[in-house]
Amino acid sequence: MNARVQRIRSFDAPVHTSVAIVGAGACGLTAALTLTQLGIECVVLERDAMPAGSTALSSGFIPAAGTSAQRSQGIEDSADLFAQDIQSKAKGNASVVLVKAYAEAIGPALDALSLHHGIPWQVLDTFLYPGHSVHRMHAVPEKTGTGLMMRLQNAAQSAGVVVLTEARVTDLYVDDSDMVLGLGFMRPDGQIEKLSCAKVIFACNGFGGDADLVKDYLPEMRAAIYAGHNGNDGSAIKWGRQLRAQLADLGGYQGHGSWAIPQGALISWALMMEGAVQINGSGERFHDETQGYSEAAVHVLAQPNGIAWNIFDDPLLKFAQDFPDFADAQAAGAIHSFKNIEALANFIGCDTNKLVNTLSLVREGVDMQTGRFFKRSLSLPLHAIRVTGALFHTQGGLDINAHCQALRSDGSVFPNLLAAGGAARGVSGNAVWGYLSGNGLLSAIAGGYIAAHTAKEELGGSICH
Repeated sequence: MNARVQRIRSFDAPVHTSVAIVGAGACGLTAALTLTQLGIECVVLERDAMPAGSTALSSGFIPAAGTSAQRSQGIEDSADLFAQDIQSKAKGNASVVLVKAYAEAIGPALDALSLHHGIPWQVLDTFLYPGHSVHRMHAVPEKTGTGLMMRLQNAAQSAGVVVLTEARVTDLYVDDSDMVLGLGFMRPDGQIEKLSCAKVIFACNGFGGDADLVKDYLPEMRAAIYAGHNGNDGSAIKWGRQLRAQLADLGGYQGHGSWAIPQGALISWALMMEGAVQINGSGERFHDETQGYSEAAVHVLAQPNGIAWNIFDDPLLKFAQDFPDFADAQAAGAIHSFKNIEALANFIGCDTNKLVNTLSLVREGVDMQTGRFFKRSLSLPLHAIRVTGALFHTQGGLDINAHCQALRSDGSVFPNLLAAGGAARGVSGNAVWGYLSGNGLLSAIAGGYIAAHTAKEELGGSICH
């Protein structure tokens, strides 16, 4: 087993740290940077040779309210409004305490990363992602998840954070009171090294890379392409089961209805929000694209062969080319262009008259079929991208409180175990449609920030539960 809990009475290890952090994605590095700023030593254990994880595979966009970046761009927002948007998308099914905690913490977390570690944020203000009342999606200048990880890694290096790569945590050494005494991690030569610690933060991601867990908890996605990181092997859940921890929201996940095939590239949903549409192999639209890219994955997979086409025109093409990920997909040959609808219909393999009728209904006003509001019609020439639905990352895991303390099945807290990001339950509720754009990185960065502060308070005294 790659995730073992070993019950012991005492533990000796050659190295000790105050806080051991499992995972060096956005969550783990945020926690480490925060701890360093608070004067607490820590060690980050990362299974891969280069930290990347789900963060690097994402767009890198982080929703946050009340930040310095928003104020500098004249955007008015608040944690309360953000919390309302999160809960509205989740239809009231998200954890109330976590929604409040994350909505309030993410602004200070981003501001701290900027102030203390020089990470520059800009608010994307040319479009609104579905479910957000105001412009609050923050990005680094690269506008990619890879760019975000590069910035966080550089900050960690400059701050002197100890990150051990190629260190896959396999063992938790726990006493009879559920106190984690230390960790065992496997090195490339197969040897197990040990690290003792006072606190542990699980910042490893979810279970999307474990086919058996996906089959058990997300049966509708069991045959979907997994576009997440292979390291998301459910380790936190497996440790949690052995510890008799409480698990929550295991039916929640982030899908994406715009995964270009065969290129294997993410196509930004900003394209849909600005006027693009999805059609199936019969030349018909089948959902309101503005409801969200997560649930769109299920809608797309329900179409014949699980395939759809993103359809857009030249103004939208120009708009999308501002996103590096889209530009890369275009360079890889994902975009096909057509001078007329007949040529597009031949490419898709559908009836021309049906496609003409479908696209004629894409015009200014409310579409009676799906309820979507369109700003304008699409104009020739038209462009198409062949896409499918994909599973990106899961939103369920260890149940935690507002301090990111892991909870036992009876609701009590573990003595020194914290969890955040994909290792813990998120704020999307228990279904795909509860995912508000950016919830994954919200949980990662706000959760890492909160967990670090909790560790600091617990090491220095007591914290109210």
